[in-house]
Amino acid sequence: MSAKSPSILILIPYFGQWPFWMPLFLKSCEFNADINWLLVGDCGEPAGLPANVQYRYCAFTEYCDQVSERLGLAFHPQNPYKLCDLKPVFGFIHKEEAQAYDFWGFGDLDLVYGDLRSYFTEKKLHRYNFLSTHARRVSGHLCLLRNNERMRNLFWQIPNFRERIQDQQHHALDEGGFSRLFLKRKNFPEPLFRLVGLFNPLRRAAEFREAFSTPNGRVPWVDGTHEFPDHWQWEKGRLTNNKMLGMSFPYFHFLGWKRRFNEYPELTEPSWISALAASEKWKMDSQGFHQA
Repeated sequence: MSAKSPSILILIPYFGQWPFWMPLFLKSCEFNADINWLLVGDCGEPAGLPANVQYRYCAFTEYCDQVSERLGLAFHPQNPYKLCDLKPVFGFIHKEEAQAYDFWGFGDLDLVYGDLRSYFTEKKLHRYNFLSTHARRVSGHLCLLRNNERMRNLFWQIPNFRERIQDQQHHALDEGGFSRLFLKRKNFPEPLFRLVGLFNPLRRAAEFREAFSTPNGRVPWVDGTHEFPDHWQWEKGRLTNNKMLGMSFPYFHFLGWKRRFNEYPELTEPSWISALAASEKWKMDSQGFHQA
């Protein structure tokens, strides 16, 4: 990273229990040494925390109280999953913690990072105020926003935000309500969709580009088919897969696989996962994580 490269802080409040793959997640953070993460929650400081990842303890009720006070409303969900609705608000809530950074982002833990700077390039970060890794919606598992007053307060424009954030229902405001501020008529054919975007200042200053990092879902693979990679490999910060040999990816979001991981308990053992993280090289498939 050059001296002028914009700085990045990714904010992840998380409550309950760290996922078993947490050492692998943290190892992939460590190899993005010029990007920072802030984990907030009640899980306890995870072992092997790299220098670019900070952890702050906060009980769930205390965090909800802080959110309520900061927003001037009542945010008291029973289920921490409701925090997904809060993702577009993180830059506002954590303004003081993010104040030294040019960009803030929100994300999830069910992914492994590759080389993020090779994707979120200096040119992109100087050009755009908002970067999503999906073409037609906000990528709730990872996106970046410029750390300025407008982007920190943009969530207030989500229709019926106050009512929706205060009830117990999960509204997918991060990927639904927030997306609609940038992407009008997103179901239009591509030429018409691009034309409509030219009249939206938010859209003109945003990049919505498919990174193909959440396979096994609705979005087709790079070649237009639904024949996705069978396995991915991470090695010292470089992330590849068996379908695109020689091509590296910014991250792999294994949403489509993680529901099956508990079927293979031997691959979720803490000692096994810690050994893989220490080896700095591993493979991932629908069964879990393996030696490469």
